[in-house]
Amino acid sequence: MRTAPILLFLLILGCTPKDQQSAKEIIGTQMHSQEMAWNNGDLEAFMAPYQQSDSLVFIGSKGLSYGWQKVLDNYKIAYPNKEKMGTLKFINKQMRPLGKMHYWVAGSWQLYRTTDTLSGHYTLVWALQNGKWVIISDHSS
Repeated sequence: MRTAPILLFLLILGCTPKDQQSAKEIIGTQMHSQEMAWNNGDLEAFMAPYQQSDSLVFIGSKGLSYGWQKVLDNYKIAYPNKEKMGTLKFINKQMRPLGKMHYWVAGSWQLYRTTDTLSGHYTLVWALQNGKWVIISDHSS
């Protein structure tokens, strides 16, 4: 009789859907999709994981920008064509939960172009909004 609660607990654990991904896996997958979108020259698809509101904060070499559309417009100015966009590679170095609804990601990026190679670092704050992980803050240097 003492084993019944243990067996019930193990049965419940075994019934957990295997297709549920952790936040870390989902964010990693989304960042990989961003790389592919960038490398295909698709800035709109690259921006898909960003919070689509005026609350989005982007900090780059030219200072602060607010809002999804402004960040997209800045990317379009800086990277007007596939040649300027080159090939992007993200390397996530740390991924930490900030409670149940937020995740912090730090890493480095490299941009390979025919004329040069650029590199830098990023910190991203992801938030779970309406069941979807989105970037609410991006500091890239």
